[in-house]
Amino acid sequence: MSAATEPVPCRPPAAARTRRPRRTPVRVAVIGMVAALCATATSGGARAIVNGHDAAGPYPFMVSIPMTYVYGSERIEGVCGGSLIARDWVVTAAHCAEETATSHPAGTVRVGSERRHSGGTVRTIVEKVVHPGYDGREGRSHDDIALLRLDRPVPQQPIEIAARAPRVGADTRILGFGALADVQTAEDWVLSERLQELDTRSAAPTVCLGLKAADELCTTSREPGAMACYGDSGGPQIQRTGGRWRLVGATSGDGDHAVDPKCGDGPGIWTSVPAYRAWLDATMHGGPAVRKGTGGPPGAF
Repeated sequence: MSAATEPVPCRPPAAARTRRPRRTPVRVAVIGMVAALCATATSGGARAIVNGHDAAGPYPFMVSIPMTYVYGSERIEGVCGGSLIARDWVVTAAHCAEETATSHPAGTVRVGSERRHSGGTVRTIVEKVVHPGYDGREGRSHDDIALLRLDRPVPQQPIEIAARAPRVGADTRILGFGALADVQTAEDWVLSERLQELDTRSAAPTVCLGLKAADELCTTSREPGAMACYGDSGGPQIQRTGGRWRLVGATSGDGDHAVDPKCGDGPGIWTSVPAYRAWLDATMHGGPAVRKGTGGPPGAF
């Protein structure tokens, strides 16, 4: 997830708090993860769900996006989340879609599985469209939203986008494959193989630092010491209305990074997907000519 205020310094050792990639077995992530951070940290920080629990599901719209992070000669495995909103389109965070020297999507997605490395449907990403307002070079950028087009439709049922953002105090839920423990040292990051969920609540915009109230959601946990963390970026925040889950947010950043760098403490920031419905519809249905030139900051792709 992205940190909601100041950019994280792009140096290895320990305390970076931005959205983080995911890590494999033991050591493979140590310094390389920080590189991932650098690529994502500037936009705020990807997170994984700390103190969540195994998803009760099913969530056929849940998407895992393998990420590649580069540090020197090392290539590190990471992850972002996403939501299937059409049979061949996934919405995620902009900082999960952009191509940088140290971070980029690995090229495929897995749709509809509660496991990060098995099950569901695997498809190839053939197009990435980052919102034109996003600029990861400026610290945590607003407009942290992007679309991924898949090579062919999947059988899973897409999730419907909510008509509006949840009201303050409304119950929501977040999903992700991100970090399970609230640690600040790269070598200790461990991402979840099993999809995690956490019940959350929509909070007043003033609870989060650096929030753009019209386009972003401030969210708090209903459980102490629990929140999205590194590796959860781009994943869904959902709300149950009319007996079904609807998509309200895409994981973006930490809501109080400037005062507390821990994932599990304090609020988080999600991009409000309903606020971008017009852009999403125009992008998906406008064709390549319409989408041309909307791929994020210069040099991102």
